[in-house]
Amino acid sequence: MVKIRLSRGGAKKKPFYHIVVADSRNKRDGRRIERIGFFNPMAKGQEERLRLDLERVDYWTGVGAQLSERVANLVSQARATAA
Repeated sequence: MVKIRLSRGGAKKKPFYHIVVADSRNKRDGRRIERIGFFNPMAKGQEERLRLDLERVDYWTGVGAQLSERVANLVSQARATAA
């Protein structure tokens, strides 16, 4: 199954996540199909916290990709700020 989920990056104690489309059988930080955004939970001040390509999210969910629970929350946040 294809999932849209977070892939961790960044340094120890300073997480940074890429939002990726990947096969559910692959490792969390392993092979991906497409990178569609990022999430920076440690963003301060003017730094960008979330960037997400909503058109690609709609495409992938349209062809059957499942969102992880955290990514579903982030997508709803992104849609609220875009509106």
